Amino acid sequence: MRTGEIVSDGEAKMKKAVEFLQDELKSVRTGRASTGLVENIKADFYGTPTPLKQMATLAAPQPDMVVIKPFDPASVKDIEKAIKSSDLSIAPIVDGKLIRLNIPPLSEERRKQLVAQAKQTGEQTKVTIRNIRRDANKQLEKEQKDKIITEDDLQTGKKQIDDVTREYSDRVDAVVKNKSDEIMLE
Repeated sequence: MRTGEIVSDGEAKMKKAVEFLQDELKSVRTGRASTGLVENIKADFYGTPTPLKQMATLAAPQPDMVVIKPFDPASVKDIEKAIKSSDLSIAPIVDGKLIRLNIPPLSEERRKQLVAQAKQTGEQTKVTIRNIRRDANKQLEKEQKDKIITEDDLQTGKKQIDDVTREYSDRVDAVVKNKSDEIMLE
């Protein structure tokens, strides 16, 4: 594997880590209703745990309400049970063939807890990114030891990996800051 391939492989993995962080942060509550809160909650669908986004139409028609309309009306009870057992701590209201979730406003203390949670998730992603950097550097050193690349290629590759790592760490900081601002906004 050449230096450029190792760097681009590391970059692709870092990009996936940032995308995973963004997905994780979607489910963190903010002051406004968002379908991201419930889209990955898994409910039993004919014996298979299935994310709600695959079982129902999700909408946030008002800033304080999420509406879930199952494709199969028979699955309303399973969806209700999944929401109750999730860590959302919101009681679903079953209204015939759909489920409503009233999103209460967040207290200042709860907002601060959610910001801390978002920052912790961001730190975990940074650790993942640093591990990817470490693995890429090990790969470069192995290639140089096996005389596939030169000492100069090794140094250039390590510098490129460090630059990419810095770039993706900054992206993580930006994603966490945006989510924190969104949480703290009334």
